[in-house]
Amino acid sequence: MKKDFIKGMAAGITVSLAVAAGGYAGYQIRDKGVLSDSEHVQKIRVLENLIQRDYLGEIDEKQLAEGLYAGLIYGLGDPYSRYYTAEEYKQENSAAMGAYVGIGVTMQKNREGGVEIVECYEGGPASDAGVKKGDIISAIDDTDITDMEISEVADMIREGEKKQAVLTIHRQNEEMPLKLTVEITDVTLPSVFEEMLKDQVGYIRISEFTDVTPDQFREAFSSLKKKGMEKLIVDLRGNPGGLLTSVCSILNEILPEGLIVYTEDKYGERQEQKSEGKTPLDMPFAVLVNENSASASEIFAGAVQDHGIGTIVGTTTYGKGVVQELLPLKDGSAVKLTISDYYTPKGNSINNTGIRPDVEVKLDPELLNQEEITHEEDNQLQEALKVLKK
Repeated sequence: MKKDFIKGMAAGITVSLAVAAGGYAGYQIRDKGVLSDSEHVQKIRVLENLIQRDYLGEIDEKQLAEGLYAGLIYGLGDPYSRYYTAEEYKQENSAAMGAYVGIGVTMQKNREGGVEIVECYEGGPASDAGVKKGDIISAIDDTDITDMEISEVADMIREGEKKQAVLTIHRQNEEMPLKLTVEITDVTLPSVFEEMLKDQVGYIRISEFTDVTPDQFREAFSSLKKKGMEKLIVDLRGNPGGLLTSVCSILNEILPEGLIVYTEDKYGERQEQKSEGKTPLDMPFAVLVNENSASASEIFAGAVQDHGIGTIVGTTTYGKGVVQELLPLKDGSAVKLTISDYYTPKGNSINNTGIRPDVEVKLDPELLNQEEITHEEDNQLQEALKVLKK
């Protein structure tokens, strides 16, 4: 098992992109609300005046405005609702689509400067050029990036018409920095990983439910079937969720005819997602989950459990039973709002409770801090294999 780098549980379930058709058309401005109260507006002006009068540092009025917008959504007290700047929204879209222009890596700021490669995707441009997980990038095309934010580094790579980037890499146990030339191309991020285990057991790990995940799942499933798969394990441990359309598309491939999930909004309006039941799974099946399996992962586990087509193995899931909608605004920014609850086919809400596994087994404590865990060491996987033998 590979321990995934989770960007944040707030990824959740996104149901749609509702695009405003010019200006702020489609967004009704109501008479009642925080900004309709003159005292609130006056207080904001007082705060701005205090900043202008007394604040020591430089003042960026655009950043102040972004802070106001973000603060309004923050005031909801909802961990899943948030405001995105235009740049943040572009990044969110790339993550949801599972495809972008880049070099095929996940990065994070390094404490000592530069950016660290958290994940280097096999078959991607960076991997092909020799970049490895754990490498530190200090410069791109000889421009120092040690003090830059991740978004600035990503822009350096993505923007413009250049086809290559020269990365200055610092690697553990290497005295001198390396210079690696990496192609900049359209990159599709892998979210599905397949493997054939002993006794004709197919193993599919899904790291996140993006726009490209259903196609990758179909390819993985087909490949395993050709290799003689007779039993299946789907591993959703550490999967933070993703697109509702993505998980429902996959479940449509394996469930019998019937309900996959339904949602209810603040007005009691119900929307149902159903399986056509054309290709129901006809083999022993187990799903691995843990406390970091959230949202769309819980829809998957809940549907499998309610339809009785497989056994859920692991620990109780995260418990995120609400759905978000991503709403773009005219300036390129966007807001994500929690708009509905979701329920499993049998009408169970899992918000703040999670999906309880049919077979409960915790990962052995001595494995928790290991970066890589072999299949033989992985006691949760071994339990799933035992389930399939019964």
